[in-house]
This record gives sequence, structure tokens and C-alpha cells, in this order.
Amino acid sequence: MKPIVTILFLFFSQIINAQNTGTDSIYMPNIHTVQLFQQNNQMSLPVLNLGSSDLMELHFDDLDGYVKNYSYTFQLCNEDWSEVDLSPFDYIKGFTQNRLTQYRASSIALTKYIHYQALLPDRGCVPIKSGNYLLKVFLNGDINQIAFTKKFFVVDNRATIGVQILQPFDNSLFRTHQRVQVSVNVAQINPINPQQQVKLVILQNNRWDNVVRNIMPAFIRGNVLEYNGEQDCLFPSGNEYRWVDLRTFRLATERVASIDKNVQPNEIFLKPDAARSQIRYAYFKDYNGWYFIQTTESVNPFWQGDYANVHFTFIPPNNKPFDNKNLYITSNFTNDKLNEESKLEFNDDEGVYEKSFLLKQGYYTYSYVTTDNNNPNTKANQSITEGNLWDTENDYTVFVYYRSLNGRHDELVAITTANSKLLIR
Repeated sequence: MKPIVTILFLFFSQIINAQNTGTDSIYMPNIHTVQLFQQNNQMSLPVLNLGSSDLMELHFDDLDGYVKNYSYTFQLCNEDWSEVDLSPFDYIKGFTQNRLTQYRASSIALTKYIHYQALLPDRGCVPIKSGNYLLKVFLNGDINQIAFTKKFFVVDNRATIGVQILQPFDNSLFRTHQRVQVSVNVAQINPINPQQQVKLVILQNNRWDNVVRNIMPAFIRGNVLEYNGEQDCLFPSGNEYRWVDLRTFRLATERVASIDKNVQPNEIFLKPDAARSQIRYAYFKDYNGWYFIQTTESVNPFWQGDYANVHFTFIPPNNKPFDNKNLYITSNFTNDKLNEESKLEFNDDEGVYEKSFLLKQGYYTYSYVTTDNNNPNTKANQSITEGNLWDTENDYTVFVYYRSLNGRHDELVAITTANSKLLIR
């Protein structure tokens, strides 16, 4: 019996470890609208300064509609989101697990749910090392019953970053891509071997599906590392994000075609989207994939906001499916993941792609991307759905990590965000 028990234990351990990798993921179908952001700013990365009084807000809904016993813990991770080989007592001051005690039943909303929220970190559970962290929320005190995970960051500002957004020199990319040029002053940490001890990570619009990492400095000038290789930090420019205003279900806003109020949750049908790759660039203010929960008719949208099944439609050129490609919606509300939950299905009868999401009242931004079935390792591509236009407004967030010679994890020593409106032409 012992070998069988050992095999089963190893099997389930692998499942748990696979679940707990460093991603924003929801593992229970009753959990919706998970948000983790800096206090009072729904459109912000959850970043804490080490040793400060900074706070993050956690919000999520349980659509089962009755109170449950949820707890949370923090997992310290390396730059690549692999778990560190440290005890939680090495990077958490206080309790390693805490219960979520602030919750409220929905009111006014026709959809019944329990809204949970918290200000993190609690005084009795504080991260004491800088780096990448994974917030794990689980049920009934059992860490194996993971409800969801969310990334956040603790930074110990010991380096300074300079960022420029440039057009590439390559004529074939000049009109379709943006190049990020970074300089990092590491005088405070004074690394002995900066090529190995310092790591750079760059995000475009907070997306992790096209992250740039594992790049080496092109030049080292004293304490300044220059990352300015022509091919190192290139990003397709994309286009401004599409949007839909769902702050009210009583009235059809500009992007809403119709609302069926005879069913619960309501069914909201959006106006069809078409490809924009052949359309000239036009600037309009967007939120680069973020969404925020808000209503026009209630006091507190977090527990008074309602839910609706929102139907997205994309019309491909000539109403024909893309050859050997899958189509996805990318946005913060899909965690920018390219999986079955964000994949659109082609309707042969209508000649369109379709997908429905259960969404809470708020304002949402999104875009369409494709992947190549013949090469699953390629990154998401917007060229045939949105177009790549060099003057698109994008946010670029740069993370700098450092590991000392005897260190056991990657410390986060600097973080900054630059906008391509400052693109140097």
C-alpha cells in the first residue's frame, strides 16, 4: 500500500504545484470580479514599498450567495514567478495565514452574491522582503482548496530607472513597433557581476503574455547599465483599446446594441466589432486594458453592482474564419490569458466570432488577438484584428531585480512606468 499512497501523494502534489504557479488565476467557478489594486485606484498595479504604510485593496464576489470561510497567504516568488526555497516565516512578519472577515451580501442587485474585501497587508501579516508575491486565497483553512491567485509586488527602491520610448531603426518595423530603451543606475546595490545579478522585465499595458525578459545590458558605464539593443526590447504597437460602458443596465450605452431584461442575469448584446488593421490611426483616451467597477445608479458598486451576460461579436474580413488561427479577447478582466475562457468561437451560420462573459457593472476595455495554430509558441498577434500603429498610446512598466551572491531569491529594487506619448520621434 505504501508505494501506492506515495504515488498518489506525488500526483496530487504536482497538481497543487501546477495550480500555484505565478499567474493570476481563478480556480473556482463561483468566484468572479477579482481585483487587487493600490488603495483607491482600481487601475493600478498592486505595488507596495517595503517597510511603508502602503495598502492594497482586495475585492471579489462569491456567486454561490452564502458566506464561506476564506483565508489568504502570501507566496514569495523569483523574477520568473517560480516559488522561492524559503520558509514563509523568512518573508512574512506575523501570521502566515489570515481569514477574510469583511464581507457583505449584495443589495439592490438582482444577482445574489457575497462580496468580500480587505485592505492588505494586515498588520499581523506583513511581507518583509522585496520581490514578486502571489496572493493565494483558499477555502476552509485548506491551502489545497485554492479559490484564486493574484500577483503583487513589494519594491525596495535601491536603483533608479530611466526610460525612453523610441521608434525602431529597422524600416520594416518603423511604423508598426515601439522600442523601449532603459538605463538603470545600480550604484546603491553595487553588483559584482551585473550581467548575472541584475535582471530586467518589461511589460506593455500590464500584459504578461508578451513580456520581455532575459535581456543583457548592451553597455555598462560605471554604475549605469544601458539596455538599448535594437532587437532586445521591441513591442508591436497595437492599437487603442476598444471599450464598453456597462455602468448601467437600464439604458443602452453607445456600444450596446440591445438588452434583454426578461432573463436574469440580463443578456446584453454589444454592437459587433470589426477588424481595424486597414483603418488609419485615431487617438482616443482609453485605459489600456484596465476595467473598473462602477455604477451610475447606486451608492457602492462593489456590493450593489449587478451582473449580466455580455455577448461580444467580432466580424472577420469577408465573414470567413481566420486560417489556422484562434481568436481571443485580451483584457484585465480575462487576466490577459489566452485560454478557453477568453477564446471566441466561430459561428458558421452568421459568419462571426462570438463569446459571452458574466460581467459586473463597470467600464471595460479590451482588444482582440490571434495565435497561430501551427506554431503555439508564438506570442499573441494584433496585426490582423487591431493593426499595429507606431503612434499608439501604450504604458510600459519596467521592473529591476537583483540577487546578491549569497541571496536565495530575486529582490525587486526598482519599478517605473513610462507612456509612449513621450515617444521620441
